[in-house]
Amino acid sequence: RKRKSVRGCVVGPDLATLSLVLLKKGAEEIPGLTDDSKPRRLGPKRASNIRKLFALEKKDDVRNFVVRRDTGKKKKAPKIQR
Repeated sequence: RKRKSVRGCVVGPDLATLSLVLLKKGAEEIPGLTDDSKPRRLGPKRASNIRKLFALEKKDDVRNFVVRRDTGKKKKAPKIQR
């Protein structure tokens, strides 16, 4: 049995899936992976991260900029922390 190591992790033929992150995009597209962009499902929940995302100041009301998601009948938003 041949074991290969990928940055400290043990990789073998018995593993079904690998969790990988693309660091650099090549010249061509990989079908199903880099040819389409999927937006994030959820936005930030903490107030300081919402300010950082939308480049807001301290005096701006963060509640107006919460990322809401559509669930059919109504739109849902997370409870903002801090």
